[in-house]
Amino acid sequence: MSNVGFRVFENVKRADQALINGFEGIATPNIGDVMGRMFAMDHSIKSINKPGIHIFGSALTVRTHPADNLMVHKAMDLAQPGDIIVIDACGDMGNAILGELMCHYAKTKGIAGYIVDGSVRDLHGIAEMGFPVFAKGGSPRGPYKEGPGEINTIISCGGVSVSPGDIIVADDDGVIAIPKDDAPTVLANAKKVQEKEKAVIESIYKGEWDRTWVDQTLQDKGCEIIGG
Repeated sequence: MSNVGFRVFENVKRADQALINGFEGIATPNIGDVMGRMFAMDHSIKSINKPGIHIFGSALTVRTHPADNLMVHKAMDLAQPGDIIVIDACGDMGNAILGELMCHYAKTKGIAGYIVDGSVRDLHGIAEMGFPVFAKGGSPRGPYKEGPGEINTIISCGGVSVSPGDIIVADDDGVIAIPKDDAPTVLANAKKVQEKEKAVIESIYKGEWDRTWVDQTLQDKGCEIIGG
């Protein structure tokens, strides 16, 4: 019988590594734009590092009781290089779910980063070491190690459903969760958006950016323009 609420699934079906690597350098806004401008985690989950962080990897999911990180420790031991540990701590800000020591251990394991729907501590130390951590904020109050919790089940993080093996991309703008089955199409479309934006930037500096759509849209919406 399955021990719902206190269980660990060790096996994760990850996307092909070449597919995951394809998201390198793809900004989260470009990805979000081709996913209905959804699948972005709440803005409160943001990088605690210096600007310039960009990570991508396979989600290893953790559902933990607020104020407890026993299952996070187990997840670190299970994680493979390149994994991103995504933690549903119910958005609780009372106790930090992880700190600097756990980041140093994650670094030795080749873990790509943490996403925490909750708080962390040792913000200065983590920022100084440059390990990617995205969280709602910080608290000096430490966690307990009692459980319960689950590893590699479907979780909610920042209002977005995340399944084990989904592809996570995170940067200064925030965090995007990409369902692994949809990832090939999302990647192809996001690359097109990125190339289109490069072309628009070139047209701006050449003085060739077509702005006629602005007035046309206002007209179509029934806006009255007075004067001129």
